[in-house]
Amino acid sequence: MKVTIYHNPRCSKSRQTLDILVSKGIEPEIVEYLKTPPSAPEIRRLLKLLQTGPRALLRAKEAAECGLLDPALSDDALVEGLARHPQALERPIIVAGHKAVLGRPPEAVLKIL
Repeated sequence: MKVTIYHNPRCSKSRQTLDILVSKGIEPEIVEYLKTPPSAPEIRRLLKLLQTGPRALLRAKEAAECGLLDPALSDDALVEGLARHPQALERPIIVAGHKAVLGRPPEAVLKIL
């Protein structure tokens, strides 16, 4: 099964999640999403796999700095905003097959392996 992690190497939770994957013998595809931001269609795909809306993926401080915490913003506007401002995207996001999970806490990844 292919496993992908949307990873920020500066984030301790992201590093811990990657360590869990490696300890399970999994060599995931690593997407450093700040260097290679996901497109709006990719974010929509992730949201569908996560079975959640875009507000669940907002990092409060970064989203506020980017103007994405406005309650009047539609889901489409939030997705477009996350594509333009990947620093506001919560991390890590792990995709395994047709399932995805937010690695907060890092052990949450075990649910989809």
